[in-house]
Amino acid sequence: MYRRPIVIDYRRYSGLHEHGFHNLETQYELRGSSDDMTQREDVLKFEQGRIKALQEERLHIQKKTFTKWMNSFLQKARMEVEDLFTDLADGRKLLKLLEIISGEKLGKPNNGKMRVHKVENVNKSLAFLHTKVRLESIGAQDIVDGNPRLILGLIWTIILRFQIQEIEIDVDEENESSEKKSAKDALLLWCQRKTTGYPGVSIQDFTGSWRSGLGFNALIHAHRPDLIDFTELQPARHIENLNNAFDIANNELGIPRLLDAEDVDTSRPDEKSIITYVASYYHTFARMKNEMKSGRRIANIVGQMMDADKMKVHYDRLTTRLLDWIRAKIIELEDRNFPNSLEGIQKELLKFKQYRTIEKPPKYKERSEIEALYFHINTQLKSLNQPAFQPQDGQLIHDLERNWQELERSEHRREVALRQELLRQERLEQLNYKFERKSVLREGYLKEMIQVLSDPRYGSSLAQVDATVKKHEAISADIL
Repeated sequence: MYRRPIVIDYRRYSGLHEHGFHNLETQYELRGSSDDMTQREDVLKFEQGRIKALQEERLHIQKKTFTKWMNSFLQKARMEVEDLFTDLADGRKLLKLLEIISGEKLGKPNNGKMRVHKVENVNKSLAFLHTKVRLESIGAQDIVDGNPRLILGLIWTIILRFQIQEIEIDVDEENESSEKKSAKDALLLWCQRKTTGYPGVSIQDFTGSWRSGLGFNALIHAHRPDLIDFTELQPARHIENLNNAFDIANNELGIPRLLDAEDVDTSRPDEKSIITYVASYYHTFARMKNEMKSGRRIANIVGQMMDADKMKVHYDRLTTRLLDWIRAKIIELEDRNFPNSLEGIQKELLKFKQYRTIEKPPKYKERSEIEALYFHINTQLKSLNQPAFQPQDGQLIHDLERNWQELERSEHRREVALRQELLRQERLEQLNYKFERKSVLREGYLKEMIQVLSDPRYGSSLAQVDATVKKHEAISADIL
């Protein structure tokens, strides 16, 4: 989205016309008697003095706020600003601030003590700022000479560019392609959204809306409700509310205490100071949100890696169990110590059929699940940029495939051997049947022969003997 460039005219910080002095003079135009003129001059001087006092007070508040704001960054480099109007004169702290807040390298400052060296450092800072914003009516000499209004204007420019301008909020929260607000307007919209529904809080600007301190407490409570009991706050106790929010923000959230409660509990607090401080809330909570997202993302990655490790263990367990079953089943299928009976071999065939139809199919399914698990593990590891999963020797997919093929060969050999044995047993059964039938016949023959031979009548006459012989021959012929 296009952002309108920040244009800072520092004459607004140094000229008296922004406070309406010209209008004041016109309003009290000198005309009439000398007494009236004297009276009007007194009124004009009083008004000018009051406005100047308010102006100086506001500049003093800005100086405090901007000094604390600078130090919140400079402490990372173990540097500190004590007097904003004099400590920036050599340009070194200004350069360091810009490096820290922009994340860019500006080069080493000139450590010389002469004015020319100080001007060189400040010019380096201003040259860098010229690449970010349009600066008007300010030069290095103004900073070196300690011009209060121009120094405050310069720091405010840095705050605007690096803390405020980058804030961007969707007008429609549920539609990312909707119109966006940026900078000060976005910060105000963010404050309004976060504090909606809090009693006594109505954020309409960056001045009087914050006087009671409830707005700061509401911002903290909206993001960290565990830090503040909002129902315990008393709307009329401005100082107490402000200090409560400032202390909690500083101690629990690491937000530097840029403001003093007394400077906010006025009829019109300084807008620039309020914006600077509220922007610190925005960036802190935005960073917390990003850290939470990053934390969830890291936790998700760690969780996926732990899942992958669990799946590896599961793979090893399934593969070991299936390979053990295959090897034991191969030994069983290769056994040729068959029962020596037709009934026994028929039972073995029934057992073999049950193996094929009941026992083997679940194991085939296990094998398919193991293969799918292996590819799932490696797909997940690839998505996490991790090395591929390499099972231990003997448990690779091709090891499983090789053992399964050997199982099927043993299965085939078992079937062939069982059917051959079945044919052999059937032949033996037929032979046994024939033998038993003939043994019955022979048993009858022997009984009849004994009866014939035991008959005393077989030898009393030739005819009887002949009849007995023929009967014997008939029995023999029948039995044989």
